[in-house]
Amino acid sequence: MNNTIKNAVTLTVSLSAAVIAVNAAAQTEITVATVNNGHMIEMQKLTPIFEKANPDIKVKWVTLEEGVLRQNVTQDIANKSGLYDVMTIGMYEAPIWGERGWLQAVDTSGNYDKADILPSIRDGLSYKGTMYASPFYGESSMVMYRKDLVEAAGMEMNDRDSWDHIRDVAAAVNDPSKGIYGICLRGKAGWGDNMAFMTTMANSFGARWFDENWKPQLESNEWKTAVNFYVNLVNKYGPPGSSSNSFNESLALFNEGKCGMWIDATIAASFVTDPKQSKVADQVGFAQSPISVTEKGANWLWSWALGIPVATKNVDAAQKFVRWATSKEYIQLVGNTNGWAAVPTGTRSSTYANPKFQKAAVFAEAELKAINSANPNDSTLKPSPYVGVQFAAIPEFQAIGTTAGQMVSGALAGSMSVDQALKNANRAADRQMRQAGYY
Repeated sequence: MNNTIKNAVTLTVSLSAAVIAVNAAAQTEITVATVNNGHMIEMQKLTPIFEKANPDIKVKWVTLEEGVLRQNVTQDIANKSGLYDVMTIGMYEAPIWGERGWLQAVDTSGNYDKADILPSIRDGLSYKGTMYASPFYGESSMVMYRKDLVEAAGMEMNDRDSWDHIRDVAAAVNDPSKGIYGICLRGKAGWGDNMAFMTTMANSFGARWFDENWKPQLESNEWKTAVNFYVNLVNKYGPPGSSSNSFNESLALFNEGKCGMWIDATIAASFVTDPKQSKVADQVGFAQSPISVTEKGANWLWSWALGIPVATKNVDAAQKFVRWATSKEYIQLVGNTNGWAAVPTGTRSSTYANPKFQKAAVFAEAELKAINSANPNDSTLKPSPYVGVQFAAIPEFQAIGTTAGQMVSGALAGSMSVDQALKNANRAADRQMRQAGYY
């Protein structure tokens, strides 16, 4: 009898071990490449909930600084290396890579509710009506400012203030002796970094990247006026070392109370108004982006989105993850877990219609207004042949914008004049466009 029981126990243990081994072997590991922004980091923290609901899928994360991420995913997808099953990309890459057949179409079937995604965000991630990336969060740009400092200086802020007024407010609140700088702006080189901001500013001065014949226009008077204004503004009233600052550096400065103003992504609003992160959370005001001669293209339109490369061997698992991370249910999960002011925004109409979000997010109205005002199809005062607000949606732009970003960052750091920087950038752009056969 004892031997019978012993054998039965041994058989049960062996079968259990075999089941565990089979389950382990059957588990699919997907690698997700993403940017080191706050909402993405929160997604990583919540991923065990996805894995619990999908025990056959294990998620591995590769988290990178923005510029490095762009390089890595571009190289990976162009070479069809298959290093990543899900990659964080944006409105620039999604339609271009979708057209080239480099991305899987996103599965928007069933209860995913594609119609709930804000039209401008949905269209920007699509090619011929098919979505090739799904938005994790969407954004435009706007002014975030210290109401207490502006009021103490006897100044005021309004939607669509002139750039001259922004300069005057920056001068009035600038007090380096107390560690307070009038304005914080991006300076770090990159087509999606300093040039995202710089292009919107240049747009408002009447500039454009290319004329109707695709000839680069970086040496135009409009570009020279805009970049000179930017360099003078940041060097007079910005923090030291601004040529190295990107989104995260400026966010840290603002949350420490060191910026009178910050013009950047609307997604920052949830961070600067969070008392757990920001020392000035109760003093933040919002305004629509400044203008010079036109409102066209004065604020950008972007989405960090999740795309699936065709080289992946784990399509089904990748689709499940993308659908989960960009769903209404995920937004509900973040709201219930961290509070409704902390949810990823700029993607779904249902978020802005939610009374809990409206109550928690003091920035909701300003953010949605900025997103809805951005028009990638009409972003320049003079006619231009490209789609995009802070970029031109052509494959060559990544190299062109990167070089321009390096030149403008150099001018900000004082290593060359603005005229020389723009001359260098225009020459490089012209060479790139000639080689690509645009003229």
